Amino acid sequence: MSTNKQKIINDPVYGFITLPFPLFFDVLEHPFVQRLRRVSQLGLSSTVYPGATHNRFQHALGAAHLMGLAVESLRGKGVAISPDEEQAVTLAILLHDLGHWPFSHTLEHSLASGVSHEQISLLLMERLDRHFKGALRLAIRIFTNQHEKPFLHNLVSGQLDLDRLDYLARDSFFTGVSEGVVGVHRIIKMLNVHKGQLVVEAKGIYSIENFLIARRLMYWQVYLHKTVVAAELMLMQVMARAKQIMADEPDSLWATPALSFFLSNELDAPEQFEQAARLPNGRQTSPLDLFAQLDDSDIWAALKVWQDHADPVLSLLSRGLLTRRLLRLEIHEEPSSKRRKRLELLRRQAWERWRITPKQAELLVFEGELSNKAYSFVGEKINILQKDGSLRDVAKASDISNITALAKNVTKFYLCYPKELEE
Repeated sequence: MSTNKQKIINDPVYGFITLPFPLFFDVLEHPFVQRLRRVSQLGLSSTVYPGATHNRFQHALGAAHLMGLAVESLRGKGVAISPDEEQAVTLAILLHDLGHWPFSHTLEHSLASGVSHEQISLLLMERLDRHFKGALRLAIRIFTNQHEKPFLHNLVSGQLDLDRLDYLARDSFFTGVSEGVVGVHRIIKMLNVHKGQLVVEAKGIYSIENFLIARRLMYWQVYLHKTVVAAELMLMQVMARAKQIMADEPDSLWATPALSFFLSNELDAPEQFEQAARLPNGRQTSPLDLFAQLDDSDIWAALKVWQDHADPVLSLLSRGLLTRRLLRLEIHEEPSSKRRKRLELLRRQAWERWRITPKQAELLVFEGELSNKAYSFVGEKINILQKDGSLRDVAKASDISNITALAKNVTKFYLCYPKELEE
């Protein structure tokens, strides 16, 4: 273990970042956190934006840096935050993404249905707490919103948390999409606490308006860009087909031990991750330990092998991802019965062209929905602290009429199929 824990990190978004306390360095060095270097922040967005190759490790560091700025700003306004609370809330934001699967949200429910990445993050944080002899107990209480100061949890998880502030700034930087640029430092300076809850001072409302609009633009321009969505849907379909093959002919499918386990086993509850699991070589471990070994490199290695698999669906999708020959994604504003007929026609063409079963054709030709809203009136809100001491929801305090419209859930409908079917 290094004795020099006063490190300086050169972050491309914020410049030089200093590690705030010795425990931060020790936690940062743990394999659970180092794994985030190998988990892409934006899934397969680099298929459209070549610069979007940043990872969850960079994001975690950036969010922790912003947390330090927020604590400093709030203290300057008389908000009581003890040194222990500062350390804990900084560790909570550093570790909030530990539970992300390879390619982040893309495979969120493909390898373990019904278990969120937040639940896995908590399991890993509890494991770290035992490793560091209880040093993360307060961080876990803040992460789970069980601490007596709810505004600390608001800083970690909410509609205006430091997670969102960093990923908007970072994703905008690496994609080059200027519409996502927000006044991160000004927003932090405008934060305050009122009756234990995080609020924004009235003079910061224009920065919040810009934040909400930027978030909406980033979703449709980057996160839900139709080519990005096509690539990510392909990866989900690859995993679905791999699971089917693993169930029928496990010896015919190569995968790393960690990936093989999750392709072969259905986990749908957090407690299952701590149960004993036995690998084919006889070694006993737990799904949580296997999860901690799983990252983007497992998936890429599998795709390179699977592109030559005898199964036409698996090979077609795997090779398509490796060579960027993606499925075509049509996006429509309204559902249509005519598209349903076209869906069936395309599936028939697929099973005839590649001599596959109708069930397999459903993995190549399929439909679905995309939805997004930049703001929610349900649950925790972004409250604006008025000069008279009252609170108003940002949508009501804003004089921009479309802020309320940002709370509307916008749904679009897609049809996805191989381009070969139109050639």
